[in-house]
Amino acid sequence: MTNPSLKLLVLGPGKTGSLVAEVARERGHQARIIDVDVNHDAAWLTPEHLRDFDVVVDFTSPDAVLANIDACIRAKKAMVVGTTGWYSEMARVRSAVEQAGTGFVFGANFSYGVNLFFQIIKAAAPALTHGYSGHITEIHHIHKKDAPSGTAVAMQRVLEQAADVRVDITSEREGEVTGTHTLELDAAGDRIVLTHEAKSRRTFAEGAVLAAEWIVGKTGFYDFKDIFGQL
Repeated sequence: MTNPSLKLLVLGPGKTGSLVAEVARERGHQARIIDVDVNHDAAWLTPEHLRDFDVVVDFTSPDAVLANIDACIRAKKAMVVGTTGWYSEMARVRSAVEQAGTGFVFGANFSYGVNLFFQIIKAAAPALTHGYSGHITEIHHIHKKDAPSGTAVAMQRVLEQAADVRVDITSEREGEVTGTHTLELDAAGDRIVLTHEAKSRRTFAEGAVLAAEWIVGKTGFYDFKDIFGQL
C-alpha cells in the first residue's frame, strides 16, 4: 500500500531522475522535475518554492548535490539522495539534518537487489581472514562522473566493517553499461566470484520512490541499505 498522494520534487532530469518521476506517477503521486539550468548552485531551492513539496529526490551530480542538500536542510524539507560523490561530507550533513529535525535517506544504490547483494558480501567477508584475497571491480557507462562508484565504495565498507580488511577497487567505463559490480575472492585452492548486474535503471527509481514514501513524517539520517527491508 502506498502513502496518500505525495508531491515529489525530482532534481536531475537525466535517465534515472526521469524514471523516478514516472514511477512516482504510476504509484499515484505528483512529481515535478527541475532542470539543472534552473537550479544552478541550488538557486531554485528556496523555502517558498519548496513549501508545497513533501520530499525532494536528488539524482544530480557530485558537483551539484551538496548545495541542493544544504538548501533543502535550510528549508527543513525531507530528502532522498541517490547521487554519490559527497560522502566525505557525510558527518557534517548528518549533523545538519539532525539539528534541522528533518528526514534524510541516502543510498549508494537504491536497488533492492544490490542491497541484498551487500548482505551476501557481508556473509562472504570471513573468507578475507581465511587465506583469500579480495578485489572489487565496477563497470559503468561512460557518462558516469564519479569513480569508483558509490556502490563499489559501499561494498568496500561492508567488507572492511565485517572483516577489518580493505579491498582494492578497479573502475571501468564502457558504452552504456547500467552497472556491474563484482567481488572476487581468490585463494590457492579455489576462487569465489559474486556479481550483481543491473539490467535497468528502473530498479533504482523504484527504490528511491519507496524511500520517499517511507521518510514522510520521519526525522533522522538513514542509509538506504539499513532500511530497505522495511519497504
